[in-house]
Amino acid sequence: MNERLKKEIKSIKGKVKKLEARILKGDKKEAKKIKPLIEEMNAKINELERLNTEMKPIDIVRLARHQKRPTTMDYIKLMLRNFVELHGDRRFADDKAIIGGIGFLNNIPVTIIGHQKGRNTKDNLKRHFGMAHPEGYRKALRLMEQAERFGRPIINLIDTPGAYPGIGAEERGQAEAIAYNLYKMSGLKVPIVSIITGEGGSGGALALGVADRVFMLSNTIYSVISPEGCAAILWKDATKSEEAAESLKLTAYDLLKFRIIDGIIEEPGEGAHTNHEEMAKRIKTKLLSTIEELLEKEPEVLIEERYNKFRKMGVFLEDFHEDPFIKF
Repeated sequence: MNERLKKEIKSIKGKVKKLEARILKGDKKEAKKIKPLIEEMNAKINELERLNTEMKPIDIVRLARHQKRPTTMDYIKLMLRNFVELHGDRRFADDKAIIGGIGFLNNIPVTIIGHQKGRNTKDNLKRHFGMAHPEGYRKALRLMEQAERFGRPIINLIDTPGAYPGIGAEERGQAEAIAYNLYKMSGLKVPIVSIITGEGGSGGALALGVADRVFMLSNTIYSVISPEGCAAILWKDATKSEEAAESLKLTAYDLLKFRIIDGIIEEPGEGAHTNHEEMAKRIKTKLLSTIEELLEKEPEVLIEERYNKFRKMGVFLEDFHEDPFIKF
């Protein structure tokens, strides 16, 4: 490890600890002022630690797809109690690529929804490799609207290469199902927290991604297209996927820098696949603090802030040389 970066990381971590100690001693008003500072410092730490490694974006792509990464069902078993799975979109079928239901996160009743990949070929065929059909997204929306009626916070776990690209899916309105989810999620009156736990591929991921807070695990990706797909389109050569991965800026660190996401949850060891229990513990800790914060907001405030959050994305000004992210 580079000694200069190591000292800088250690220094910033020390400052974070001091600020966290002030939160424990101070009141809620002071805590609200300090939390953004801590988030900025943690983002800086993440960036410095990334610079300290030789890991390329394509390596993160491979980790995001690792066969032994925890799935949505793994996280549910490790984080929730009394979970009850709910099935079907009440229109066509029950899509096994998306699972969802209700349970307790500590003592908080929540609705949890997520993409589900398989552990082997047989299971992956059953789960469509985590690629949902329209009925999967409609099932997800049905559960989210149910959560709104009962005042339950919504947790979405995203891990998909993208929406299922089959003829049947298109015939049943794949694009409409995704678009309708985006439209309805923007106006739900309960807190929504989405976490990318593996691959965040295109509209298939975004259909569960319109949330008050969006987090990524440190070895995950979030992009409009896969590196292979991008390379095939731009260079007519899928072997240029490494170059495409670099250009797409699809890592958690890139997306935090561009303010597409709200934070990064660090993975243990060499990745989430090395320690499922620790990864679930870290996600649960982040969920509890975030949901507690969001539950204090009035529904109208949640909706307005959610709307503004997504409206700010992709803003650019021609012939403007200052930082466009300072003020909008």
